[in-house]
Amino acid sequence: MTTLIEKIEAAAAAQKLLPSSLENLKTFLEAGLPEWARSSIAELVEAGEWAELNDRFYTFIAFGTGGMRGRTIAQVPTRAELGEAGVDKPAQAAIGSSLLNDFTLLRAVIGLYRYTARYSAEQGERAGLQGQARQSKGAAAPRLVIAHDVRHFSRHFCELAASTWVKLGGEAFIFDGPRSTPQLSYTLRAQQAHAGIVITASHNPPHDNGFKAYFDDGAQVVPPHDSAIVAEVAAVPLAELSAYLEKDLSRVVTLGAEADTAYRRAAHTALLDAQVLRREKLRVVFTNIHGTGAITSVPLLEEAGCEVITVPEQLGFDARFPSVKSPNPENAEALAMGIALAESRGADVVMATDPDCDRMGVAVCNRTGQMELLTGNQIGALLAEYRLGKYKALGLIPAEGSERVCLIKTFVTTGLQDAIGAAHGVKVINTLTGFKWISAKLRAYEDKLREALAEQGAGELDFDASSFAERARLLQTHSSFVTFAAEESYGYMPNDLVRDKDGNTACLMFAELCAALKVRGLTAGEALDELYLRHGFFLEGTVNLFYEGASGKAKIDRILASYRESPPTGFGDLRVTQFDDFGRQDFRDADGELIPKQDLYFVTLSNGYRFAARGSGTEPKMKFYLFASERVGSADALSHVKAQTRATLEALAAKIEADARSRAGEKA
Repeated sequence: MTTLIEKIEAAAAAQKLLPSSLENLKTFLEAGLPEWARSSIAELVEAGEWAELNDRFYTFIAFGTGGMRGRTIAQVPTRAELGEAGVDKPAQAAIGSSLLNDFTLLRAVIGLYRYTARYSAEQGERAGLQGQARQSKGAAAPRLVIAHDVRHFSRHFCELAASTWVKLGGEAFIFDGPRSTPQLSYTLRAQQAHAGIVITASHNPPHDNGFKAYFDDGAQVVPPHDSAIVAEVAAVPLAELSAYLEKDLSRVVTLGAEADTAYRRAAHTALLDAQVLRREKLRVVFTNIHGTGAITSVPLLEEAGCEVITVPEQLGFDARFPSVKSPNPENAEALAMGIALAESRGADVVMATDPDCDRMGVAVCNRTGQMELLTGNQIGALLAEYRLGKYKALGLIPAEGSERVCLIKTFVTTGLQDAIGAAHGVKVINTLTGFKWISAKLRAYEDKLREALAEQGAGELDFDASSFAERARLLQTHSSFVTFAAEESYGYMPNDLVRDKDGNTACLMFAELCAALKVRGLTAGEALDELYLRHGFFLEGTVNLFYEGASGKAKIDRILASYRESPPTGFGDLRVTQFDDFGRQDFRDADGELIPKQDLYFVTLSNGYRFAARGSGTEPKMKFYLFASERVGSADALSHVKAQTRATLEALAAKIEADARSRAGEKA
């Protein structure tokens, strides 16, 4: 009788399975899998689902810009995985090395623990040798805080991770239910934890889930920690995992209401002018799109003085996100219910957050009473302009600006923010994509401040307990003070108490902005036009090519490799005048710091337009970011400039997409 492994080897010999899929399948089968997992593989083998097995086993899921994300519900789910409830509530996260399931999650948790334990012990020894008075976290068992969203298996993964951490010898803290990603960042710092995890796939489709790893500063891991954690994860043998599959929560600590109250108190510091919201009584339609947003965003807005109207069809937690095609506030369709409700109720603004509430999208009321969507770039530009002006009005930064005051944004975020920063006389820091790079700058500025105070013999600074005004003063004196941070994909950070993008505080910030504009008698669209008349018209676009599985990864790799080997020379009448390869060339930020190498390409065209190309670190897609800017001679000319720029950019996007598909090997 032919064994399961023999059938798999025969399929590989017939080139139905990739060599890597064969090796990973054999590794799993030889590791002593639970019966349901083994029977799932057998079911796929018997059905000849070789493409599905390749997609599941061609590689091991790895950390990207936001940890790791992947399917938990496979494209071809098995009977054992679905269970009695079926796809609406599957019984098991699908088996596969490239998927997020109990096995790949356990390897990540064990690897994170081993690295964290070793690193904290080394830090403790170093502190002792240097005679530092500050109590080192290295003296305690590694402490972990975990949050999770509403997705399939999120609570299960949270509990499994906590149970495993405790079994390994650490301390684990979890919330009593779903919480937002920014709350994890804050609570990790408040608990003086060594590491954190958020179980979420952010705005990905319902079949996905994810694992975001955070370090002791409350930010997602960056070099050298990320690659070191990946190495630890890769060293965990599958045979070791069986000891952790059974959950034991007896020594796991559940955080109470105090943690929620502390986070809300910190979130309120995002407001620069609390009185303007109380005076204007803003009417806000809010939707959490079935995710965690309403837990904190709604009470924050109400406490600030807003009237909040929630979208009832989208208020309840639901892992299926049944009212939308995608739970992504970047998409107009996700805000459609909120917009309809806002127009019927005469609301000032619609706000929407994604499932883990680290992103926020808006629609604003125009002069005719209709709701208009703003892009993440437009939201970020409006907030940057408002907050810099308000900081100056409050005397928190010099009226003329300062090189020790900065905005932080990603390279793929609108150049309008660069222009705004320059006009205000402040430094603009550009980072790689992913808020972890923005947070790394915050940590560097905090560390520089601590070092300066230590040199002066000023003693240890309790950074988070100090007042916002005091931190702003000290950072401007000894380091750099961050006024605002943003990325084009609808992520915003108001200050340094949370070290990740924060949908909750973004709602507060944008509500304050809307109230301030209301006082001036302006709509958000008119405020944008003011910026365009001052700095020129800026327009952005994106091209997203989705490629799932093993064959999809090969296409993305082909596009990226071909850009390096044969850079584009032109698109129609537009010539390429400059090609920047962030994977090979050296680039530095405004602080003079070297940008880490990454497969990111910037292409400059003969009309001054630019675009960037990169593979997504969190989704199976190839991304292109397009940037256009044009001078505006007068208010009368603005509408014509807008229309002409938009038409040019749309035509360029079509050419870039056609070229990319050709590079991927797709037939015309």
